[in-house]
Amino acid sequence: MNDISHFAKLNVADTCSLWNLLASRLLYSTARSAGVQLCCTEFVIYECLHKTGPFRPERTELQNRLKKALRDQHVTPYNIDVEDLQGLEVLRNRKKLSLGELSVLVFARKTSQAVLTDDRGAQKLARMILTELNVQDTPHLYAWLYFTSLLKDGDLQQIQEDLRGFNRSLEPHLGRYHTEAQRCKAVANQASSEAEG
Repeated sequence: MNDISHFAKLNVADTCSLWNLLASRLLYSTARSAGVQLCCTEFVIYECLHKTGPFRPERTELQNRLKKALRDQHVTPYNIDVEDLQGLEVLRNRKKLSLGELSVLVFARKTSQAVLTDDRGAQKLARMILTELNVQDTPHLYAWLYFTSLLKDGDLQQIQEDLRGFNRSLEPHLGRYHTEAQRCKAVANQASSEAEG
């Protein structure tokens, strides 16, 4: 589990993490107000907006939210050359990662930014090519926002409902991070009280 008292604010997001953030207006707007910045690669934009798959109404709404975020320049897409992907250890360890996930890992490494991914395979590979502090996920973001008092106890239920409304789930990870954030916050509050007393 990541250190919930720290969250790198510059993030290269993959498809899954973008969808999870955009599914909850509360989580997304709180992250933005905290200074969290998102970029992605054109491969991710392709996966989100153009890659065909079974029709799902929730996907259409998420695509509309992403298009708005792109128009408002709240999410910045960057080109990455296929050549950037070639010859890297990333491809040899590809496993079942999409080109979007791979491009995010390569771009994060190239630009010294954190990667934001909710895919466990992508996280495992990211830890091989990035520092541990630069591998983040949405539950970690939630916990950091809660720890810093930008989100309150009741917000967890709203975020979970938002995600369920889009057939997305971050359980059990969101719950585990919430419990850890509560523990860390209590420890920090106790240390602060003792320092004052």
